[in-house]
Amino acid sequence: MPSNNYGESKVIFTLPYDSKGIFLERPNRFLGKVLINDKEELVHIHDPGRLSELLYKGNEVLLKKYNKEKRKTKWELIGAKYKGNWIFTNSKFHRIISQRILEDPAISPFGRVDEIKAEVKIGKSRIDYLLIKNKKRIWVEVKGCTLEENNIALFPDAPTIRGRRHVEELKNMIYKGDDASLLILVFHPHVKCFAPNEKKDEKFAESYWNAINNGLRVYPSLLQYDGRNIIFKGYTSLCANFH
Repeated sequence: MPSNNYGESKVIFTLPYDSKGIFLERPNRFLGKVLINDKEELVHIHDPGRLSELLYKGNEVLLKKYNKEKRKTKWELIGAKYKGNWIFTNSKFHRIISQRILEDPAISPFGRVDEIKAEVKIGKSRIDYLLIKNKKRIWVEVKGCTLEENNIALFPDAPTIRGRRHVEELKNMIYKGDDASLLILVFHPHVKCFAPNEKKDEKFAESYWNAINNGLRVYPSLLQYDGRNIIFKGYTSLCANFH
């Protein structure tokens, strides 16, 4: 496991917000109602999680504006206030954030690699990345983590059949002689460790620990959003006592 000591913090992606708002309600998984400049607006929510600790009536949120005619909403949620900090809440950007990490040998848990392939199919899934390093294949699946409890980062915040399937596919590739890892994008930069959320999805937690015991490596990267930049802060450890 990489240590938390990666020198100074490093900006890896810039996405400034266009407006602040007050969250009102979430009519469905993809839509939220937000008060923006004293006007109630529909905003797109691009995150599969429940985000109940972030998206509640009265909480302050950050929004990005889009002017494309084909969009049903002109606003998209990108952040929410939590314990005085902004938490990044848009999974659409997980690909570019993770790619920036993997392409930078100074902060990637894999160092310098020979090749990075995105969206590679194995079994019934598409895994986010296949890395080639010294002729060795390394499968990497990316998960975003916005839930924190008692200074512990937890994933998932809702049952995830898809997430469990990804872990099983990674374990199968280990059986075949490849390496496999989870890269967790933790948007709480000050947590002490990461754990699977057994309370929300016991089956995912079971698959996670089974895969760990069979060689799966997990890298929880600490990321801070300041309303403009995504800042890489290092890595945290795994909460071994949760097993």
